[in-house]
Amino acid sequence: MIFGKKHGLNERLLTFRHGVHPEEYKELSDHCAIERMPFVEMYTLPLSQHLGAPSRAIVRKGQEVRRGELIAEPASFVSVGLHSPVDGTVVSVGLVDQPNGQMAPGIRIKTDPYSPQRMAETSIPDPESISVGDFLKAVQWAGIVGLGGAAFPAHVKFSIPKDKTCKYLMLNGCECEPFLTADHRVMLEYTRDLLDGTRILQHFVQAERIIIGVEANKADAVAALRQTAVEMNFPVEVIPLQVKYPQGAEKMMISAILGEEVPSGKLPIDVGALVTNVGTIAALSQYFRQGKPLIERVVTVTGTAVKRPANVLVPIGTPMREVVDYCGGLTSKTVRILLGGPMMGVSQKTLDVPVVKGTSGILLLTDREVQDLDTYNCIRCGRCVDACPIFLNPARMGAMAKQKLWDEMEALNVMDCFECASCSYVCPSAIPLVQSFRIGKSMIREKKAREAGK
Repeated sequence: MIFGKKHGLNERLLTFRHGVHPEEYKELSDHCAIERMPFVEMYTLPLSQHLGAPSRAIVRKGQEVRRGELIAEPASFVSVGLHSPVDGTVVSVGLVDQPNGQMAPGIRIKTDPYSPQRMAETSIPDPESISVGDFLKAVQWAGIVGLGGAAFPAHVKFSIPKDKTCKYLMLNGCECEPFLTADHRVMLEYTRDLLDGTRILQHFVQAERIIIGVEANKADAVAALRQTAVEMNFPVEVIPLQVKYPQGAEKMMISAILGEEVPSGKLPIDVGALVTNVGTIAALSQYFRQGKPLIERVVTVTGTAVKRPANVLVPIGTPMREVVDYCGGLTSKTVRILLGGPMMGVSQKTLDVPVVKGTSGILLLTDREVQDLDTYNCIRCGRCVDACPIFLNPARMGAMAKQKLWDEMEALNVMDCFECASCSYVCPSAIPLVQSFRIGKSMIREKKAREAGK
């Protein structure tokens, strides 16, 4: 039984089985209050900043737009709206660079340098008097997506199937990735927004229990949430969890707090749980109370290669180079740029791409943290099996991938892998297991798509 005395919490800490304990590096920015990023000259807004169909542009070149104005509409149910982050003029509607290294349709807006950049006036629906359907539509058109990194459209997650019941509304405040502290600061500085957004969502999903899971290294956030919940007379359970990766994965939270396992191929709602990120819920409140769609988000800019680590409220579409320059710029020893944390983050070749809705962090590292390792054959040590939080056999799946045995990988439940990289982290042979799983999953999906098209 583990208690949180190390972090000032004299209570038992829950957790899941397996997982790993990488160095945290939170101290670089966890004390840094959120700063507002100054407006810059140009903003680039890809139409695909979420899982699902890209948004559909409704503006044209030369058109003047207001801050918060809708510039792209949802193209399908699994799609969301997109809004201008500034008062300005549409420079182009065409192909733009994206953080994933590809070019895709997007909108570029030149900022009006003489505008006070106030929000455009809009009609805000009253969450106390609208139907569930109207609530979901409002969330969709407000452009709200999961801010934990996946950018899954929030209205889709909030849509409870008719044959399901939401027993547990669970807010994910774990932020288990090393270095990242944006969610931590949101819980400390937007505490009332967070709890108010939870109250709004609870009104529609009618959960029996409301739970906020927070890793024990954020004891100040635990205290702030508990105190504010009492002040707001809102019955919320704030549960501290053991500091362990990937504690922030929704299935791991469910396992730690509820002691239940989400079956293979199923979703959290199949065990009565709806899990969502704390930043997403704060954004929900800011839309319904202030009329602000998702036009900005908190980004952690950190690492040993940036001169001034910080947590910055950044307008969506801001060039990453501008954000890094605002934080003092890079040191001469920079060797790696990652979007997100070091475990699941994506390596970047350039900073000349925009911050998008899924950008939780910009991580800049030196050669002290980044090492090129030689890869050796698997020695069957079993460390990856002990680390895997969902009890897969990474070593065996890796061997199947090497032989391109995609069907065998599927039989070993590779599609359940959520690519947390715990297996790669502990592998003494430095085998790129997660990368091989991604390839395998892609090949399996491609095969099924071909078969479905016959």
